[in-house]
Amino acid sequence: MRWDHLFDDLAGQLEHELTAEEADLQKEEERLRLGRLGVRERIVALKRTRDHALMEVAVTLRNGARIRLEPMTVGRDWMAGDIDGRDDAQAVVPFDAIESITLRDEQITPSLTPEEPKPDLSSRLGLPFLLRDLCRRRVAVRIDTVSSSLTGTIDRVGRDHLDLAEHDLDTPRRRDVVRGVRLVRLDQVVVLRL
Repeated sequence: MRWDHLFDDLAGQLEHELTAEEADLQKEEERLRLGRLGVRERIVALKRTRDHALMEVAVTLRNGARIRLEPMTVGRDWMAGDIDGRDDAQAVVPFDAIESITLRDEQITPSLTPEEPKPDLSSRLGLPFLLRDLCRRRVAVRIDTVSSSLTGTIDRVGRDHLDLAEHDLDTPRRRDVVRGVRLVRLDQVVVLRL
């Protein structure tokens, strides 16, 4: 009879140790997954909720500016969407220009979801591709850099820079209204407003 109790006790201890080992392994796997998680994946996870209240993020930029952005499109190294809760104001923010993102309590868990989204075309498009599209469309933009704010139309986009024909936003690009062409390094772009 005593042997039965001894074997039951040993079986219970073994099961407890195996369960604890499995729990430790799951915790370690979660730590590794979180260690590989990037800002882009967290933004995509919030966007995937399709809840406008959860999607809007408070972003502090390298130049100290703070904006609220509801990401509608997330590229390889940028996000674009409605800015400051207005449907008529859109902006493009390169991920390198982000100093920090302030998340509310209800945004933390959804931003960490492990679900892998199906890759879409925008996930492969870099900032230069987006800027070339704006250049083709001749869209007037305001570009905020670390130290200044520029307005005009993008004339050309190179590998690491763009040419901005400077003019007032409310004036179409014409030779007589262009104050000059400014070469702007892409790594200096903090936010581009449409």
